[in-house]
Amino acid sequence: MSVTPTTYVEGVTNLPPAQYVGSRSAIDFPSYVSGYFDGEGCFTVSISPRASLKVGWEVRPSVSVSQNEDRSQVLHQILEYFGCGTIRSDSGDLTVKWEVRSLQTLQERVIPHFLTWPILSAKQADVERFIAVCDRMEQREHLHPEGLIEIIAIVRRMNPSGTRRFDPDTIIDQLSEMKA
Repeated sequence: MSVTPTTYVEGVTNLPPAQYVGSRSAIDFPSYVSGYFDGEGCFTVSISPRASLKVGWEVRPSVSVSQNEDRSQVLHQILEYFGCGTIRSDSGDLTVKWEVRSLQTLQERVIPHFLTWPILSAKQADVERFIAVCDRMEQREHLHPEGLIEIIAIVRRMNPSGTRRFDPDTIIDQLSEMKA
């Protein structure tokens, strides 16, 4: 399908500028990525039981962004842009998801992007908390009860509308008993 240009007044036609017709070189893609994550992305830290760990709990940071399958080409562009992550179907909400879970990859490839091109909404507070948790994990604080308690204090302030599988207070009580 093609659009026949119609001039309305001198210099104004019904044809959109190149940036709106799919020319990736004509847009500021890093800013687009941040805006896309602002609407569709998630920065989360899961904490779940893991008996094999000294503290009994595993901390897993994750960044993801979802899209309906018929528009998933943008996820492939995001995968190419960051040079990491996986794309998978999410049967829970019938979307396709790009996701990164590796702490090292998050620290080296994803977090630097959001430090340079921050999110403009209140979600930026979650990004900053997410980065703080990843920094603490890089320092291995999550492997000790005291450090994990501090991480939980940060995580509980993230994604206030989300649900948590394990109650933070229960985890903290258990970790406090380990310290005693």
